[in-house]
Amino acid sequence: MEFTDINHDLERLLKENLDDKVWSWLMAKLKLITASNATKELYLTYTLLASKVDKRDSLKYTSNNKVLENYLREQSAGLLEVSRIYLLSKVLWNDEPFFRSKVANLIQVADTSELETFLKFLVLLPNAENYKNSAVEALRTNISTVFDAISLNNPYPGDYFNDQQWNQMYLKAAFMQRDLSSIMDIDRRANSDLARIISDYAHERWAASRHVDPLFWRPVTKFLNDNLLKDMERLLNSDDPRENGAGALCCYFSDDKKAKNLLKKYPELEDQVASGKITWENLKH
Repeated sequence: MEFTDINHDLERLLKENLDDKVWSWLMAKLKLITASNATKELYLTYTLLASKVDKRDSLKYTSNNKVLENYLREQSAGLLEVSRIYLLSKVLWNDEPFFRSKVANLIQVADTSELETFLKFLVLLPNAENYKNSAVEALRTNISTVFDAISLNNPYPGDYFNDQQWNQMYLKAAFMQRDLSSIMDIDRRANSDLARIISDYAHERWAASRHVDPLFWRPVTKFLNDNLLKDMERLLNSDDPRENGAGALCCYFSDDKKAKNLLKKYPELEDQVASGKITWENLKH
C-alpha cells in the first residue's frame, strides 16, 4: 500500500479538525523543535498532545487523498492519534537522519496507548522500514491491543517483515485467537515454511481435541503436498461446514492436480467455490 503526499494531507486534515488555539500551539512547538533539533521539546510535545486533544474526538474528512482517508477510517483513527503521527512525520521529514533515533527512543518509553498509535500508523512515517525492530518487538507482547495494532488491518508487516517475522506474527495471531481475516497480504506473503508450520500446529491442536480456525489454512493454498492433502481431506470430511469450505478453497485455488482431483470428489463444495458462494471473506462468519 502506497501513501503519497502524506505530510501535506495530514497537515490539512489536522488544521481543519483542531481547535485554532491548539493548532497554533502545535505549529509553534514544531517550529521550535525543527529550528534547533530540540529533542526534549519533541518528547514533551508528544506527551502534552494528550492534554490538548481529547482522544475521543473523531475526525471529519475533507481530503481528496482517499487512500489515506480509507486507511485512517479502517484504523478508527482519532484526532489525538493523527496529531501524534503528524508530529513525528513532520520532524522526520525535516531532518530524518537526526530524528530517526529520537523517534525510536520515544517509542521505547511510550505507554500502551502511545505505542498502539505508533504501530498502527507506522506505515505513514518517512522511511518506515527504519522502525522494523520496534514493530517486530511488538510481536512479543501479550497485550492484545498492542499486538492487534501491528498485526491487524496494517500493511506494514506485509511490506517490511521477512518470512520468519511474518510467520511468527501469523502463528501468534492464531494462538491468541485474533481475527485472521483482518491480517493483510495473506496470499502475497504465504510461503512454504508457513504452510508446514500451519499443518504442524493444526495437528497439535487436533491431538489435544482443540479447534482450529478454518481461516488459518488460507496460506497453504499454493503449497499443498501429500501431507497437506491429508489435512485437506480431513477438512473436507469434517462435520463443520466452515472447515469444509476452507478445504474446498485451498484445493480449488491450488495449482496441484492432486488437490483439484480431491475436490472433484465433493462436487457440491466445488460448485459453491466456483460460484462464489464460498469465499475466504464469508467463511469467517
